[in-house]
Amino acid sequence: MFSVGSYIKSSLLFFFLGLSTLNASWIESKYPSYGYVFNEFDVDESYIYDDDFVSFVMKNEKKLKRFYQHSLIRGKEILPTMQGLLVEDGVSDLFIYLAMVESGFTTDAVSPKKAVGLWQFMAATAKHYDLIVCNSYDERCDTVSATSAAISYLNKLHKQFGKWYLAAMAYNCGEGCMERAIRKAGTDDLSILTDNNLKYLPRETRAYIKKLLLVSMIGENVTLDFGRDIHEGLEDTLIRVDVSGGTSLKQISKLLKMEEKRLFNLNKSLKNGLVPNEKAIYEITIPIEKVYAFYLRYELPKKKKAEKKIDQKILNLKSHMISHYVALGETLESIAKLYHADSKEIILTNHLKNDFLILHSLLVIPVSQKIFEEMSQQIDVL
Repeated sequence: MFSVGSYIKSSLLFFFLGLSTLNASWIESKYPSYGYVFNEFDVDESYIYDDDFVSFVMKNEKKLKRFYQHSLIRGKEILPTMQGLLVEDGVSDLFIYLAMVESGFTTDAVSPKKAVGLWQFMAATAKHYDLIVCNSYDERCDTVSATSAAISYLNKLHKQFGKWYLAAMAYNCGEGCMERAIRKAGTDDLSILTDNNLKYLPRETRAYIKKLLLVSMIGENVTLDFGRDIHEGLEDTLIRVDVSGGTSLKQISKLLKMEEKRLFNLNKSLKNGLVPNEKAIYEITIPIEKVYAFYLRYELPKKKKAEKKIDQKILNLKSHMISHYVALGETLESIAKLYHADSKEIILTNHLKNDFLILHSLLVIPVSQKIFEEMSQQIDVL
């Protein structure tokens, strides 16, 4: 028998299904970057049509675009360093957006659960990955140390779960929670695990992976639209230099003739702006444009200098350094040949782990006085 109620229900169902498909198609056309993003996180492209994901995008797009812009401003100086570390250790550089979601690129962010830093490590997890957490020093707030620890943890989670989106969700809710959810669901399918009705995962984690994917799509869309990556055009890059234990950042800022606040913000792992005394040598972060001033004006005490085994030849050449932006196709060897320099000295001066170079990154090249003068004359002519 014909029922008006059944007809209305069926009509509404078809209406909302059609609306959902329409919205998904709109998202797909607006964010052509979604294919690349999903591939990097091992997400099936069909997830763009997932009702919960579509609903999340429609509801949060404007808010997360503002969040993305504000985070980009905060992370201006640290982004190149973070992205370089991710690429160097074989993790997709899209995981830079995970740090954005975790902390908004605030190096000393503290969550209600007492997680700290860019990557929001709890104290126990931080210590497990060899990050120092004590009253005077908290490496969770150090860009290089915390990023390196996060990379190790993410690689561990990927090895455990086999897919990057599972690693990202486990990073948020914990390994045990992730294992229980997969076991209970009988699958690791993202649509099922994030279903808001089935609730295999905590609400926070279901929203977390959607937020990560959407922020990544927003960021990578900028790349497609304007042909630049997340930090291109941000000229400030950072470098690590050695200082002796007990050094005051206030003292270093005076030597470098830079604002104390900026130096403090780059080294938030140091409590009260003081380098601990527990070790003879510590690394601090300075802007790379200040590296000339640092090597000219700061010297480690002789006894401590020997402990670090710094190549003396570099120290002798410290007043003869020039800058070079890495161009497409260049290698460490070709750059060294260009300036008649030594590739090992370039590695040591720039604190590189190996001969891997990042496109458009700034290198400091130690050169002979003759080359330095020749380059200076060329600049004068220009």
